[in-house]
Amino acid sequence: MRNDIKEETWLTAAQCAKRIGLTVRALRLYEQTGLIRPRRTGKNWRLYGVNEIARLNEILTLKRLGLSLQHIARLLAGQAADLDRMLSTQNLALQDQLARTQHSLAIVDALRAKNAAGVLLSVDDLLKLAKDTNMTDTSSEAIAWRRYEQARPRTEQKINPALYTEYEGFYLLGRLVYVFTLIDGRLFSRLPGQPELEIFPEDVDRFFYKAVQAQLTFTRNGDGIVSGLILHQDGLDQVATRVDKSVALALEEALAQRIGENRPVENGAVLLQEVIEDLRFEPNYKLMTAPLSNLAREQSSAIKANLARMGALKKVTFKKVTKEGWDLYDVGFENGHLWWSFVLDEDGRFSGLFYRPPPEL
Repeated sequence: MRNDIKEETWLTAAQCAKRIGLTVRALRLYEQTGLIRPRRTGKNWRLYGVNEIARLNEILTLKRLGLSLQHIARLLAGQAADLDRMLSTQNLALQDQLARTQHSLAIVDALRAKNAAGVLLSVDDLLKLAKDTNMTDTSSEAIAWRRYEQARPRTEQKINPALYTEYEGFYLLGRLVYVFTLIDGRLFSRLPGQPELEIFPEDVDRFFYKAVQAQLTFTRNGDGIVSGLILHQDGLDQVATRVDKSVALALEEALAQRIGENRPVENGAVLLQEVIEDLRFEPNYKLMTAPLSNLAREQSSAIKANLARMGALKKVTFKKVTKEGWDLYDVGFENGHLWWSFVLDEDGRFSGLFYRPPPEL
């Protein structure tokens, strides 16, 4: 692991606690659980340097994500402090906190407007405010840790080159064909509309990307033959089943034809309008795949706040099928426009959904 911070300053327990905003007692507790190991002076005073402070940041970041101290101790056991991983996860935690804050401000602003207009606040209004004030982070502990673990640096290991041919082939990830190709002794993967990326072995059946924070685990059946894979990304695990080349080519041809014809999913505008209105009030997670529903739950507060600011939905207009096979729509609201894009799985559930401001003309 590389750290670009030079270890030049040592802090006493009191100095460290004051600067970070902890208590000396908390530092002692973290030491007792084996999370930090401060250096000792000849007089047995504890000193805290960059490694200890980096580890303290990791602890506080994971606590922000809802993990207990006991769980943090188990998860970080034997691992060196990792500044890049800590900063990446802290960024995600702060974004989630910002989204919840924006949601709370939207509620407060709406109630203040009603009060200023002389409208008496109802019991439901006050209960909603009380519930929001008491709201805690409901992010899944498992998802939080998986996201954190996926961000750690990986080390490429040598495995038997003969194994590479066992991974080469076609895998079905939702409705998308995940293609793995062996080129000059190196293994590459490709999804529709995306660049071909090399994957690197971490162990037998386990690979990782260097271009993105994602890993792959190839799975085998009872006969030891590779029959599928698991994509580890964004704190989630997505399963893909291995398929014959003929099946994969038929699916790729059908997708290429739909893209070429610029043909939207049947009833796509209606489906999108329904899911947007659901997200505004009470999301119907049964219409989503498990990975997407987990992300939607995590981001529910931010999505509701953004939709509240946009106002009533006015019009849904199909624009195109993207090169990745997603349907793209321009959605007009009372207070502006957003571009929404989605993809469905083989069962007709939303497996991907996102929105963004339209590009400037």
